[in-house]
Amino acid sequence: MTMALSAHRPRPRRRVGRGLALILFGLPTFVPPLTAPAASAQEISPALPGRLRPRPPRLAALPPLPPPLGVPQLQAQVSCPALQQRIASLVAPEANVWSVTVADGQGRLLADVNGTVSRLPASNQKLISTAFALDRLGPDHRLSTQLWRLPDGRLRLIGQGDPDLAVPQLQRLARIAVSSSGASPQTPVRLELAEENQEAWWPRGWHWGDRSAAYGAPVTRLAVTSNAIDDAVMNPPARLRTLLDRSISREGAPGAITLSVVSAREQLPPDAVLLHQEPSTSMEGLLSLANTESHNFTAEVLMRTAAGTWDEEEASRRVTAWLAQQGLPLQGVRVRDGSGLDRGDRVTSRFLTALLLRMDQHPYARYYSGSMAIAGQRGTLRHLFGGTSLDGRLYAKTGTLTGVRAITGILQTEDGPRYVSTISNGAATPNRTIGQVMRQVQNVGLCGGGLGDAARR
Repeated sequence: MTMALSAHRPRPRRRVGRGLALILFGLPTFVPPLTAPAASAQEISPALPGRLRPRPPRLAALPPLPPPLGVPQLQAQVSCPALQQRIASLVAPEANVWSVTVADGQGRLLADVNGTVSRLPASNQKLISTAFALDRLGPDHRLSTQLWRLPDGRLRLIGQGDPDLAVPQLQRLARIAVSSSGASPQTPVRLELAEENQEAWWPRGWHWGDRSAAYGAPVTRLAVTSNAIDDAVMNPPARLRTLLDRSISREGAPGAITLSVVSAREQLPPDAVLLHQEPSTSMEGLLSLANTESHNFTAEVLMRTAAGTWDEEEASRRVTAWLAQQGLPLQGVRVRDGSGLDRGDRVTSRFLTALLLRMDQHPYARYYSGSMAIAGQRGTLRHLFGGTSLDGRLYAKTGTLTGVRAITGILQTEDGPRYVSTISNGAATPNRTIGQVMRQVQNVGLCGGGLGDAARR
């Protein structure tokens, strides 16, 4: 079957203040079992509490997660024939384009239809990059935009891809650059913008048509409003230079600084001095952007930051190695980017279900589940399954490309959580089928739980 693979244009992301974002995207009341407690994105309000004292970037990754000894592992054999039969019947007219896997908290494989078939995941790929980032960086990590003074008097602006870097931050940076150096038109200071080369701005597998859309904006280290306005900003360094020029002029010092672009791979001299840094929103906010709102730019930055490299291929290799360390079933899995826009990405529903089960045992499990959209209430699921038994009970990541629809997440039931992955590559009415599948999974009486058939009809 031949499919068109151009990406759907997502709804533009509404920008709110970061303080409000933490309220809107706070942790849900659902607490998955066996998780450690946790403390509980968008044009930025200047000088919010918590941003007044810069913190240095975390340079070293956290130690690897210990082997999953005693942690439930996804079983290989289906153990709930009644649920298996009902799901198989639901997808039967299009069985060849569907993969569905369901597991419980003990790792029992309750149902599995084509669970080992390799599929395009679309934005379900973000479940991988966010899990990797949360494990390697931890919940306290923030991205940073830094202004450095070099020994010869030059200044250098270095970024880590903060998706919410905006004009207020540029104005503060410009003010500090001018005031700290005594710059004037007679003795201008040279300000360098450290950036990746243009060929590295987009993952290689992104379609050219995606790259001009806001959802496919270039992934750069210094990205004002994620390099997107109504569409993608195709030359981010040029836009940044224009905005900085304006900010410097507002400080009453036009011509006081000359701007140039240098390679982000160029090392800072050991005696460079950090003048100022602008931290991003918290890891919780970044995860919510990637998973709740399906923000491609944020997912890509998280993957690169956690991998410790902005080389896309090397970052993908490191993610794959981490997945292998978790003991996950990787047959049919291929990581090409962090967001799912790369058409070379491949997953299986059995792999995604195993990933959810594994992350539910993680010390930071609540941050992971709390970053998901919620059926009928929040994020990319706010308009799906409202007013049904799934409303407020399905915490999941959606994925959409032309011909591709995937919803993978944690479904609350009367018998505990169910980890469910549904992926279609070519289904006619995927949302309807996914809703039917999820409601059958809620019928725990099919697998020996406390509710019978009548409770889910």
